[in-house]
Amino acid sequence: MQVTYTNRKGRTYYLCQGVTRTGKPRYYFAREPKGKPVEQIPEGYEIRESVNGIVSLAKKRPVQVLPEERAAVEAAIHGHPKARNYRIDVKGKQITVYELVGPGADDLLASLSQHGLGPVLPNLAERFRAEREQYGQFTPVMRFTLLDKEKRTFYTERWCYLGSIDDWIYIGPSGPVHLLAQRFIPKLGTDALYEVY
Repeated sequence: MQVTYTNRKGRTYYLCQGVTRTGKPRYYFAREPKGKPVEQIPEGYEIRESVNGIVSLAKKRPVQVLPEERAAVEAAIHGHPKARNYRIDVKGKQITVYELVGPGADDLLASLSQHGLGPVLPNLAERFRAEREQYGQFTPVMRFTLLDKEKRTFYTERWCYLGSIDDWIYIGPSGPVHLLAQRFIPKLGTDALYEVY
């Protein structure tokens, strides 16, 4: 039976195999079965789903971030007043925080309520929130990178939106990721984030 994967948006993808120009096998996920069907994940590979629901077959890479370090960043996000607007992804030695593009569900619902649609909203609010979280697009805004494997220290960067830069910029001192997350995660979605560098 062909390998399939259903992403967070509820879409099912099929693992297919093609051939590169040099004749080597190339694996990819497609919405419809194509090429040669693949019945098991090739040795040394794993299925990855991005924060935005893109499914791919990637080579297994060692993750240097400890589960408790990931949990510390997730806990800081859960404490954020707009926690629904954020997701994280861990790759290698980085924990990247992603932010929902555009206004969050609560902001849109508040705006609609101000325009006289309040009585209609109670029935639709939770459904709208769920769909916004499921289908919304996320962009990276902050990341924590492991600096010292022995001391378990990280440094923090935020995405810079200046047209001349458009890149990651270093902010603040290095330290344990739980302290950095407690310091910087609350600044997400506020002007205070752009005052740290």
